[in-house]
Amino acid sequence: MPSVVALNQELPMIWTSMRRALIFSLIAAASAGSASSQAIPLGGKSIAEIAAKLKPGEYVWTPEAAPEGPALLVVNLKTQRAILFRNGVAIGASTVSTGKQGYETPMGVFTILQKRKEHYSSTYNNAPMPNMQRLTWKGVALHAGNLPGFPASHGCIRLPSRFSSLLFEATALGMTVIITSVPAIPLAAATPDLATPASSAQPLAQAPFEWHPEKSQQGIVSVIVSTRDQRAIVLRDGIEIGSAPARVSSPEEGAWAYALRAWDESGQHWVKLRLSGPGEGMEVAKDEGRRFEAPVGFRRALATVLRPGSTIIVTPEPLAAGSPGSALTVIDNGGEGS
Repeated sequence: MPSVVALNQELPMIWTSMRRALIFSLIAAASAGSASSQAIPLGGKSIAEIAAKLKPGEYVWTPEAAPEGPALLVVNLKTQRAILFRNGVAIGASTVSTGKQGYETPMGVFTILQKRKEHYSSTYNNAPMPNMQRLTWKGVALHAGNLPGFPASHGCIRLPSRFSSLLFEATALGMTVIITSVPAIPLAAATPDLATPASSAQPLAQAPFEWHPEKSQQGIVSVIVSTRDQRAIVLRDGIEIGSAPARVSSPEEGAWAYALRAWDESGQHWVKLRLSGPGEGMEVAKDEGRRFEAPVGFRRALATVLRPGSTIIVTPEPLAAGSPGSALTVIDNGGEGS
């Protein structure tokens, strides 16, 4: 039987643990039990139609529309919505609350760096962050939280409690998350063919490139192509493993993305998401792969790491902070924060 002294020493730790658990449970219960977390049925409408009319805290979830395939989450700062695509099909949408003035959520292409069902902020007084999915080491994450109907966070992306839990189970480390301020519309697509060896007659065919796959040997691969920088970088599990000069002929307005849903005997099978503009009337040419120019060696190396679930994002923004124009955050390798 423990002594009185031992109990006196353990009680503060037990109380602290119980207090943290109670606060965490109350936050989650308050979010789940109120209008801040409410599922909305499709009712014969598309997710895009439902998403536009969602009230703060509402969400829609139809994973059966695409049970398997590569996933991609698009967060829209302007509309305060998040849409999850799987295999190019929208399977879920939710209202969000992003960073308020002075704490704006950065736009860009991110990968999920860390996942924790129960997490407390090390920056903001141990604030509970249920179903936390970290996008940067400096405080930007997806998690359950209060949804007032407008940007109100310190940079994180707050989600309805139940939706945050469903999303947590549907995602994987290294999955691509795009934060933008324009609509996202899914389209059918031919292969972008960036990983297929090009003709040696192309100007960039023999250009030098960087390739260090040993820096990250497993995880989902994302390729970011900046038409402004005329450069591509390759991330695996959020770590840069390669970069090369790259050009895209006749670039479209805004940004777009490809997701590799399958790779079989007949070749690569991609789906396409347009990330800007109205998203209507966009046609995909059969020879779309010819639009991409990159070193032959880079294409061959890239082909060895692409897997179903890989994404290629094409953006008009520069890749790094300090570039002229609006910088695109691609990855944040700073020290661990919230």
